[in-house]
Amino acid sequence: MTNKHGNTYRERAVSHYSSLFTLPSTKKSYALLILQCILTGASTSLLPSTSLYGFLYGLVIGTIIFLVTYLCNYISSHWLLRHDLVLDFRRISFLSLISNSILSVFIFLDFLISSIYGASVIELRATSIGVFASLALRILVFQSASFVVAWRIGIAIFLQPSLFLASLFIPQLPFLESFENILVRLSISTLAAFICIQILIRSLNIIGIQRVGIPTIKLFKAFFADWTEGIVEPLEEIFEYLSEEHDIEVSMIAFRSKKEMKALIVVPGLHPGPFKNVGSSQIPSIIQEALEKKFGCVVSVPHGISGHELDLASHSENMKILDRILKAEFTDFESYASPFLSLVKNSATANCQIFGKCALIILTLAPNTMEDLPLELRELIAQEAKKRGLSSALTVDAHNSISGYFDPERIKKPILDAVSSALDKISETYSSRFKVGAAKIVPSEFNIREGMGPGGITVMIVDVDGEKTAYITIDGNNMVSGLREKILSEIKRLGIDNGEVMTTDTHAVNAVVISDLGYHPVGEVISHEKLIRYIKECVRKALDNLEFAEASWCEEIISGVKVIGERQIDNLCLIVDEASKKIKRISIILFPSIILLLVLIMAIL
Repeated sequence: MTNKHGNTYRERAVSHYSSLFTLPSTKKSYALLILQCILTGASTSLLPSTSLYGFLYGLVIGTIIFLVTYLCNYISSHWLLRHDLVLDFRRISFLSLISNSILSVFIFLDFLISSIYGASVIELRATSIGVFASLALRILVFQSASFVVAWRIGIAIFLQPSLFLASLFIPQLPFLESFENILVRLSISTLAAFICIQILIRSLNIIGIQRVGIPTIKLFKAFFADWTEGIVEPLEEIFEYLSEEHDIEVSMIAFRSKKEMKALIVVPGLHPGPFKNVGSSQIPSIIQEALEKKFGCVVSVPHGISGHELDLASHSENMKILDRILKAEFTDFESYASPFLSLVKNSATANCQIFGKCALIILTLAPNTMEDLPLELRELIAQEAKKRGLSSALTVDAHNSISGYFDPERIKKPILDAVSSALDKISETYSSRFKVGAAKIVPSEFNIREGMGPGGITVMIVDVDGEKTAYITIDGNNMVSGLREKILSEIKRLGIDNGEVMTTDTHAVNAVVISDLGYHPVGEVISHEKLIRYIKECVRKALDNLEFAEASWCEEIISGVKVIGERQIDNLCLIVDEASKKIKRISIILFPSIILLLVLIMAIL
């Protein structure tokens, strides 16, 4: 993510949706619900009669309304909404806790007013306002999150609060105003809640329709399904609708010994995004796993030169890429490689090693911040390689340092200058037979919430005339600044002369935690000492299986791949941000106006 404004909108979107992960557990919700129901029953019974009998009677009423609430929640989740993707028993129970609490406050107010003034009957004026507020919340939540048909949603909205009120008020009927008055008041409040939320929803839907041609609430439902339950289909259906077709290039270099395939480096010309399990977010580990099964060797999938403009729209598009990769053939293996060369120019580092006629180029700005590089750099670097007689260039964005703001336009020239100088210099060096060793470790104690994907750590060591270079790839999204240098310093103690640390830029780690970035870069949460220990273990394993090898490379171009594009990603995040602001603006005017109108109506009735 390289655009400053785009980042801001995406971060705000993450912040808005992160609240979905902060609901209490079912047990905690029900502990609070029991307390709320008992307090409601006790308070409404003790106000008219402050006695032991009133207290015990209140406990009974509280128990009844709790059991009724529990039963309604169970019916809603297991029958009415049994096929819903988002609103499960836990979320419905929490919603009932909130809506009950709103109702209870206003009910208590009516009973308190009646007690203070010694009224002969209890008029449910405040309760009517509570019904409006409680139902408005339930209507908004159910319409914004549920995927089931309208009649099921309607029953689920009204079932629990209706029986809650009935259980509480039926024993109190002798002390309440006439049933006809109650019915009129509650009907007006219900109608007001329905109209209010429909106005709000229509206003929100306009934002999505104007920006991407899709109602905002439909987008919200799709996001809810993925962010809460990991269900990607609704969101990917939208992404495919918004997508455009693009040609995707995948570059690969394979190393084999006399016995078997030794290691593969795969550099996909796509972006592993946009987040979590959507689109191509998990594609580095998907490619890695598939090729490991096919070849039985260590597979590294570092980040290529690409940005969110090349996020794939869906899992089906991932399969297009994967199928083509699995069909790739490696022929014409070369037995010679150049020594490793690292050149720093204007804060840009270009690491280069040539295998036959193929250049492996790894770019980094470390220890300065490095994010997605401009897409045009890939073709410019390929042209520079061809000028020097090379047939191919695998260019890797090491994605290994993040600490602040990043300007992609400013770094284009320094990077290209560094690459050109590195290619000039390495073209003058000799080539020699080389050895390769490779290993992989997946630390069980690290996971996506801490910033490491399922691909773990891979190490490939290339030995040219005794000079050993370690290519370390971590399945993560970037790395805290300074960690790369620590790692390279530590592996020198194992006899490694050169090296580079790369990440895959997997977005499987994005949107699974609440943080400033929406994810944890490698080393932000993960212990540096533990990580380095695993890397050193992996390096030792790779050193142990060093043997003479040869290299082959190939490039595959997959046409007609659907990508969501950075502009559309930003549009979707803007919709979230604009909708959040619009809800606040409308609510400040709409809800007080309707509540004031209801107060006037209730005063007249």
